[in-house]
Amino acid sequence: MPRSVSLIRSAALSDVAEYAYAATAPAAARLVFLAGACPLDADGATVAVGDHAGQAAQCVANMTTALAAAGATLEDVISTRVLVASTRQEDLVTAWQVVRDAFGAHDVPSTLMGVTVLGYADQLVEIEAVAAVLDD
Repeated sequence: MPRSVSLIRSAALSDVAEYAYAATAPAAARLVFLAGACPLDADGATVAVGDHAGQAAQCVANMTTALAAAGATLEDVISTRVLVASTRQEDLVTAWQVVRDAFGAHDVPSTLMGVTVLGYADQLVEIEAVAAVLDD
């Protein structure tokens, strides 16, 4: 399946950020809007309680499953928003590193945010994403 996401970089912006600053998809692309991927197991229980990295990994796994159900992969993601329930920058960076590693060279535009609370008991991480797919 051809990839529709083009990552855009600008020499006028800092290269400190570990992601592209923009991305595009052609008009023919089908957009896939994912609900926030949460750190829940198949029974709906929060996993990795107290562990930002463990919860981020479960979020990525759940996001990958949701993408597959829509006919997409991580390489079709055009942007993400990573929400971390913490006031500590170190916790945000811990969760971000897991997400960043999962995407590898496909470093889509992303926003990393510290929030007060998330929806499930003991939840520390949630990942929102949008993907763009070119169907055959």
